[in-house]
Amino acid sequence: MAAAKLMDFDRALELFEPVLGFEVHVELNTATKMFSSAGNPAHDANHGAAPNTLVAPVDMGLPGALPVVNEEAVRSSISLGLALGCQIAPSSRFARKNYFYPDLGKNYQISQYDEPIAFEGRVVVELEDGTEVGIDIERAHMEEDAGKLTHVGGSTGRIQGAEYSLVDYNRAGVPLVEIVTKPIVGAEHRAPEIAKAYVQTIRDIVRALGISEARMERGNLRCDANVSLRPRGQEKFGTRTETKNVNSMRSVERAVRYEIQRQAAILEAGGTITQETRHWHEDTGRTSPGRPKSDADDYRYFPEPDLLPVVPAPELVEQLRAALPEAPAARRRRLKSEWGFTDLEFQDVANGGILPEVEATIAAGASPAAARKWWTGEIARIANAQDREASELVSPADVAALQGLVDAGTLTDKLARQVLEGVIAGEGTPQKVVDARGLAVVSDDGALIAAIDEALTAQPDVLEKIRDGKVQAAGAIIGAVMKAMKGQADAARVRELILERAAQA
Repeated sequence: MAAAKLMDFDRALELFEPVLGFEVHVELNTATKMFSSAGNPAHDANHGAAPNTLVAPVDMGLPGALPVVNEEAVRSSISLGLALGCQIAPSSRFARKNYFYPDLGKNYQISQYDEPIAFEGRVVVELEDGTEVGIDIERAHMEEDAGKLTHVGGSTGRIQGAEYSLVDYNRAGVPLVEIVTKPIVGAEHRAPEIAKAYVQTIRDIVRALGISEARMERGNLRCDANVSLRPRGQEKFGTRTETKNVNSMRSVERAVRYEIQRQAAILEAGGTITQETRHWHEDTGRTSPGRPKSDADDYRYFPEPDLLPVVPAPELVEQLRAALPEAPAARRRRLKSEWGFTDLEFQDVANGGILPEVEATIAAGASPAAARKWWTGEIARIANAQDREASELVSPADVAALQGLVDAGTLTDKLARQVLEGVIAGEGTPQKVVDARGLAVVSDDGALIAAIDEALTAQPDVLEKIRDGKVQAAGAIIGAVMKAMKGQADAARVRELILERAAQA
């Protein structure tokens, strides 16, 4: 398929106004599924269950199987609604959303339609330069996830060209909350940035609530990005596309930018936009057509006859409201002040998605500067090289313990990096790696002096240079000693001993 033509982004914004909308699906980490007692794979951070082992009759749509609502999922949904500034419905109802797909065993999805549990909310997102943007929430409703299809054969991993498909029902019935925004106008050139910031804010909220791992790469958090363009001066919205299940913050930003450029090129050439779902391709940075986007009428919604309305007690709603954590924007401002970070330093942490890890490392005893250095430096470097999340590599407790060994003089920074590699490789705690590899700093002055004397014997003119005021000449001896000690010497202490030698000579 030929690549779509794109218009320059700035030119596209001169001609058209972008209108955005987002549907974010949050997998809840309840122990069991939304309507059955089967184990919830979203509750297992490792997602290690074999296919079709976390299933119950209702998840597979077997005849006679009846759903039962997960109480904890309802509580989590109410908490999320409150955190989004929504009103909580005194009564909400489940509905059947009818469509056929092989991973939907019942041929319908239990969702909520015209009676969602939460509605009319608003969240404030903060952009990288500190600008705050309000995003209006239309609704947050409960539903169940579908299963997962794996298409085998072909070159794309999609159904087109595949030889056959495999169905895994482990994910079928996983509790979801779908958060739907109202149309977002006025984003202009910052539309891609606002898209990314909004999804980051949702992630921060659900993590703070403790109701989801919110890992996009694992599907805990999925974003469908709606984009349409309208000519400048026109009131009526343009035809929208919905880019499905974009799986990283960076991809959300890129997908919105791409769709603006693609749609603008079509409209400028006199074409029309097809209302459809589109697939994002991380490797090419492009979207491709999916299926025509159905309207609500096409799903033939009707009330779920096997489930009663959800009627939360007012006392429960107020109890959950009182338990809400600090809002993400307020928390970031507080932490930045407490840690004494500059705007740039804090942005490095926040934009890297490692704020919880840095906070936990500081709570475990490391200084703010040290915690930031490790997570934005060496750990981020290794994570990028391995194409993994930094938080997967090492725990905050181990990072704090590693820094403690540096602070105690047991390790130099260079040795600490070697120890970190051992911890990431699964060799144990920092102390265990130090002991097993013999990486502790040599603190015996006798051993250091012996190494210094050996180096001075090979370079006898160094002491005379130091006595003549050329203190930098000590660097050659320090280098030789560090090499002899395999890096396990404190360079500052070696320098002190060399200068003492020079003074005594």
